[in-house]
Amino acid sequence: MRGLRLAFNITLFLGGLFSPLAAEAQQAAKVARIGWLAGNLSASPYAPEAFRQGLRDLGYVEGRNVVIEYRDAEGKPERLPALAAELVALKVDVMVAPGTVAALAAKQATNTIPTVFTAGDPVTSGLVTSLARPGGNVTGLSFLGPELVGKRLELLTQAIPAVSRVAVLWPPGAMGERTDKDRLKEADVAARALGVRLQLVEARGPADFGRAFSDMTRARAGALTVLPSNMFTSERRRLVELAAKNRLPAVYTSREFVDAGGLMSYGPNLADLYRRAATYVDKILKGTKPTDLPVEQPTKLELVINLRTAKALGLTIPPSLLQRADEIIR
Repeated sequence: MRGLRLAFNITLFLGGLFSPLAAEAQQAAKVARIGWLAGNLSASPYAPEAFRQGLRDLGYVEGRNVVIEYRDAEGKPERLPALAAELVALKVDVMVAPGTVAALAAKQATNTIPTVFTAGDPVTSGLVTSLARPGGNVTGLSFLGPELVGKRLELLTQAIPAVSRVAVLWPPGAMGERTDKDRLKEADVAARALGVRLQLVEARGPADFGRAFSDMTRARAGALTVLPSNMFTSERRRLVELAAKNRLPAVYTSREFVDAGGLMSYGPNLADLYRRAATYVDKILKGTKPTDLPVEQPTKLELVINLRTAKALGLTIPPSLLQRADEIIR
């Protein structure tokens, strides 16, 4: 009987000794499931890899402690609600939604699963209550504000001092009516201050590009500024080709356009933005509530200039502007 009690006590001791280790092993084996809801993956092919790099920097290894479920609307925003519902049904731990439209679809699909967005103007679009206190289950990073529209116009007039008429290519409804109104108002205010006239040119899809550039040519626009849009980013090579064909110096929203041959861009580094999104996901997976994570705004904006394109257009970029550039493609 004494031997039985001794064996029982040893079993209890060993069980107490190894149970914390077993719990730790079970916790370590937990695989985080992330849902990626994209309006069009081809619009920003660098985004998933930049995000994965951010995760790797934080110690996540795909297939070992994290799995990413991708859903791509392939440029058809009407598909986003159903794709968001799929991710909700999979019971992902957190959703990542690049772009305002995808983020709104995620927000409508669930009010419990945390969602990290990268969006243009999250307050104006209704994603969050405020940048400091997002509220609800969504937070993330903002990649622009209406004021950047005016700054790009200013840089364009510095690059081409003689320009008097600038075309503004914009996608109605891409980021919501209120955001559209704010951006166009900012463009108008900046144009008046700079002494240039604006020509607003709509393009709801790639099928509108040919007509849009014909309108610019007929109106004798001397330069072009392109407003932010996932669709425009996806079609950046065609836009850059059309601008070159029509000999229109253009300023774009991100360096991806300049890498494709565009003249210049001014805005946040989008790859860095997606790497930063990984830190939000990490904090949420470790227990922080989205409502306690303020929306992050870009801390660094970069000016990229393509001198090869300037030469092809017969332009001489002023030295003062070149000195301000973060990168010059020669």
